[in-house]
Amino acid sequence: MTSGVAHADEDIRNGPGSAETDAGKDGQNGIYAAAKVQYSGAVAKDGSRGNVSSSDVTWNPPPCWYAPYLGAKDFKKKMSKELKDAMGAPGMGGHAGQALSQMQRHYEDDYGWTDTPGYKDYNVDKDGKGMFWAAVENPDEPDILKRSSCSDIPFWVDNGEAPPPQYEEAIKPEMLAALAYQHMQLPKTKVSLAPDGTTKVNLPTWAWLDKAAFDEVQATAAIDVPGFEIQATTTAKPKSLTLDPGTGDATLIPAGGECPITDDGKIGTPYAKGKSKETPPCGIVYNRSSKGATFPLKAALTWEISWTGTGQDTPVGMPDGTIEVVQEIAVEEVQSINR
Repeated sequence: MTSGVAHADEDIRNGPGSAETDAGKDGQNGIYAAAKVQYSGAVAKDGSRGNVSSSDVTWNPPPCWYAPYLGAKDFKKKMSKELKDAMGAPGMGGHAGQALSQMQRHYEDDYGWTDTPGYKDYNVDKDGKGMFWAAVENPDEPDILKRSSCSDIPFWVDNGEAPPPQYEEAIKPEMLAALAYQHMQLPKTKVSLAPDGTTKVNLPTWAWLDKAAFDEVQATAAIDVPGFEIQATTTAKPKSLTLDPGTGDATLIPAGGECPITDDGKIGTPYAKGKSKETPPCGIVYNRSSKGATFPLKAALTWEISWTGTGQDTPVGMPDGTIEVVQEIAVEEVQSINR
């Protein structure tokens, strides 16, 4: 049953480099704030989506989830007022009024709602021993139907206990790992080229990335409220570089354009004097001139993604992530080449 009366508030757009949370206990009134996901590490500074694209087009982070919302006393204060206001609104009758009445009975009079047991007086006798959980929409999910698909009304979970099994979208470490992936910000890397910027027809263009560009990157997502603490860290490690010359009249080295990372942590080999007659381990041979214009050389750096977290110490694989950069290459045609 969908409820517009109470929805958890999830805000990930605070502060540079992380999204802070005000979840916790207010020392003055004992009220628990809605749980918020905290992001830290290599994440977008404004809390928005990161710059990593999944290599698996079918993979998506969760569009919504259920998370700790409010303690019993605060939930009663908020929900009872909202129900009262909604039921007193002009024209509120028929099925809508009946649904609101049933919801009120669910939280006040122990009235069962579908397969969910009811609560007596909003569970205030258990205040501090658990929290009501409610739906959270992922603000970065563009599909409104998916974003609002967590439509169950708030439910109670005792501290230290798992949510009831029927709530499959209840937040869990692997979901936090996916959210960390979604917000991960990987460093943009410019590919070193020789010749750089302007090359010649039929002359091998060497491409490489230095080891310094391949530091391991981590992003963490966590929820930490009294009685419920989980976290997940998503790790990205560089894997390979794939070149797209920007024209069909070119030969990729190796064939297919994917240059793997070597055992010493490098991709490709830097060009050095005396290598003009050698074939680069990673590069391009342009077969025609760009005729005064340029070709858009695309370089996609692939990162191997995995996660660890609460209850999961062994890394679990996730779809590879990619970062793409474009560099403009001018190709000239000459009769003789000295290099």
